[in-house]
Amino acid sequence: MGLDKLDLAIIALYLIGITLFGLRFRKRHRSLRDYFLAGRDIPWWAISLSIVAAETSTLTIISIPGLAYDTNFTFLQVVMGYLVGRVVISFLLLPHYFRGELYTAYELIERRFGRGLRSVTAGLFLVTRTAAEGVRVYAVSIVIAIALGTGEVASIAIITILTLVYTFEGGLAAVIWTDVVQTFIYVGGTLVGLWTILHLVPGGWSAIHSAAATAGKLRMFDFTPSIWIPYTFWAGLIGGTFLTTASHGTDQLIVQRLLAARSQKQSVAALLSSGVAILFQFALFLLLGIMLWAYYRAPSASFGKPDRIYPTFIVSRMPHGFSGLLIAAILAAAMSNLSAALNALSSSSVMDFYIRFRPFADERTKMRVSRASTFLWAFLLFAIAVLSLHKVGRVIEVGLQIASVAYGALLGVFLLGVLTARANQRGAIIGMLFGFGTELYLWGSHVPWTWWVMIGTAVTFAVGYTASSISQAQTHSSSRT
Repeated sequence: MGLDKLDLAIIALYLIGITLFGLRFRKRHRSLRDYFLAGRDIPWWAISLSIVAAETSTLTIISIPGLAYDTNFTFLQVVMGYLVGRVVISFLLLPHYFRGELYTAYELIERRFGRGLRSVTAGLFLVTRTAAEGVRVYAVSIVIAIALGTGEVASIAIITILTLVYTFEGGLAAVIWTDVVQTFIYVGGTLVGLWTILHLVPGGWSAIHSAAATAGKLRMFDFTPSIWIPYTFWAGLIGGTFLTTASHGTDQLIVQRLLAARSQKQSVAALLSSGVAILFQFALFLLLGIMLWAYYRAPSASFGKPDRIYPTFIVSRMPHGFSGLLIAAILAAAMSNLSAALNALSSSSVMDFYIRFRPFADERTKMRVSRASTFLWAFLLFAIAVLSLHKVGRVIEVGLQIASVAYGALLGVFLLGVLTARANQRGAIIGMLFGFGTELYLWGSHVPWTWWVMIGTAVTFAVGYTASSISQAQTHSSSRT
């Protein structure tokens, strides 16, 4: 069927409208507190929706249905771990973040260990977040290339430039409030997609349910006691808990939003409510994939990649108008995630590195550097996305794998800081190096990615604690002599 002028008009209207909406938050005189923390005056419900949007990229919207198309509902077990991880963060890490005026997660590391380890953790965040986000931006090209027929490089450039405009000018406030709008757009668009498939499959829901049940597509729990299966109850609950504790408790992308809340209590409310929303959302995307399977009944390989199934359906089977709405919904997720990454990368660059070496720079200079940093990160993410073309498979797993490589080392260091009094900077750095090395090894192994963060965290914590104890023993010994 393809897109017609109405669809293209809807897509163009969305792109222009969301950019202008984001620019509304531009102010002439801003402080870093305004630019990176939105003045710490954002209500909990807006932060909650922004967290959901930050977790939901184009990668999620097109790849989770592709995953369900090939498998079943077992991925939802990982999302259950996401809920537990949020509870852990609320009790373990948030109280520390709200002691004083913090701008980044890694300031907490300096307070506990020292400047050296803060630089290491912040640097690791910048490297791995850039790589993971580059893959997410690449996923945009899959959708736009199918929908509009434009070149993949041009597709990536369009989204990157438009997102940069309002993020550059409006800071975190623009990011959060555009996230709120975009969340409603892509969730609403997904519901429209479900409704359409429901009416295209002969027999409707009863036929879809019957076929899916017969094929085992409705299976949600797998209690197999094996470490080699990525989506079991144990890998989901345990692995998902460690993954979320790391991603939402140590990654500046999410921590920055939590720090923008008016109080610790509101931050907790935002975090926990976002978990409920994420569970509903992933169930929605998985259901969409099952319904697409019931409609097409064809191998995913016939589409080229599983990630192409949903965009192909939108362009070829959706009524005009709805097609444009759904493409706009997918772009909404892409832009919200990209804007979040740009502001987080910029805040860490400026607060964890630049200001430490230029502490006496005036506010105007700091703001100029912050905006320049946002621009440079946008260019770098664009470059990585272009390099990712034709080099990745199922993008949801690639993106999560890249993030998981660093999360274990980061979480292990944070746990050393908040759970132990004996750990010191030297020991924590040694532990972090061992943990990161272990996760790099796991990346090339047959161990599923769902276990990587737990293993990396355990290695980092154990080695870091042991190295700290040995270091202290040597210090005491030399002091006596």
